[in-house]
Amino acid sequence: MQVEPTYTIKALDRSTWTAFAALVERNSGIFGGCWCIGFHPEGGDRAAQGEVNRERKHDRVLSGTAHAALVFDGEECVGWCQFGAPDEVPRIKNRAAYEKTRTTSPDWRIACCYVGKGHRRQGVATAALAGALDLIAALGGGTVEGYPEDAGAVPAGFLFNGALSTYEKLGFARDRKIGRHGWVMTGEAEPGPARRRNDIRGVRRQDHRRAFLEIPANLD
Repeated sequence: MQVEPTYTIKALDRSTWTAFAALVERNSGIFGGCWCIGFHPEGGDRAAQGEVNRERKHDRVLSGTAHAALVFDGEECVGWCQFGAPDEVPRIKNRAAYEKTRTTSPDWRIACCYVGKGHRRQGVATAALAGALDLIAALGGGTVEGYPEDAGAVPAGFLFNGALSTYEKLGFARDRKIGRHGWVMTGEAEPGPARRRNDIRGVRRQDHRRAFLEIPANLD
């Protein structure tokens, strides 16, 4: 009997850092050496890149102040969805428009979504966002905001926050528009343990792979 291959979702922590770093290095540091630091407070340091950002991200991972759901295809990390409390990832796109229309703050914020070259359009982004919601639930849950854009209007290489359709597929609702193509999307993660499951609704690869969440060791 042929067994279908699966994705696995793991939390970004010291045990998964090496796999995360390997993905970033295979993709030239991500967006010119960002190392997924751009949404953190220190991401405003435009002079920093490459090794500086790498060390800053590593320090955050070791101190537990960086959160992400990593997508694994076997032993290889192929994408992620970064999340955190608003003060952990305050530097969002269209921030001026966001603050002008903000009435409340979420408990959690989805920041950068990224899929490595060679793995795009295969369900990785959806698996990453679904995994982030499960990890948020295990961390206490609460309201979740994301800031995606319409994939039909923005080139794929600039969809830092993910595609609008991905959020809608996972039950997020449109709250308000910010910027020309961006939206504030809202969702809810019910508190509870990270779930091990053999299917995440809506996640399908072109070769019919399915995703499941592996409970991280630090969430026992």
